[in-house]
Amino acid sequence: MSGHFEALPGGGASVALDDVEISIIRSLAVQLLELVGPGTAPEGGEDPLAELFAEGPSEPPSDPVLRRLFPDAYGGPDAERASPGEAEERREHSAEFRRFTENDLRARKREDALAVIRSLDSLASSERGATGGGSGGESGGVLKLSREESERWLGALNDLRLAIGSRLEVADEDDTEQLFRLPDEDPRKPMVMAYLWLGGLQETLVATLMP
Repeated sequence: MSGHFEALPGGGASVALDDVEISIIRSLAVQLLELVGPGTAPEGGEDPLAELFAEGPSEPPSDPVLRRLFPDAYGGPDAERASPGEAEERREHSAEFRRFTENDLRARKREDALAVIRSLDSLASSERGATGGGSGGESGGVLKLSREESERWLGALNDLRLAIGSRLEVADEDDTEQLFRLPDEDPRKPMVMAYLWLGGLQETLVATLMP
């Protein structure tokens, strides 16, 4: 897996992906969508305005991956050194912040993941049309994204790396360095390869979006 993003004239980015890479990213994006959860669109008869101002949860998720995706706003490395009074104050501020921001954050992460899925489906559909629906060996195509789509992709790639990194218990750069030294027979190897590959995609996409 060696795809990397390149800048497009006028903004946006492009990347060449084969069928296997398309399948992997799409599958991961679908899993991310399922992990983040369903939308909160109002059902028939509910007030959309009330839904807009609906409060979210005040407690952090129990799943460690979701805790990585939705961290406490007032946590951080110095939280453990806080006095009991300071720790309680941090918890209260975190709960309040989460209550009014997590729903919007979840919605944004869902939209990012959906943008990835839709663009990959559009690429697959256009490639099938260009080849008359034949399979004929390894194919794929060049995915071209607008500036807005690129930013959606960047958000989804970041979330995917956070989710996979949580499963791999990656906490810092030292942990990442150790991943490179895993033997091929280690059962974590496929997940590690996906994590490192997504990191390369994310890095080159960031570069294309820099002024």
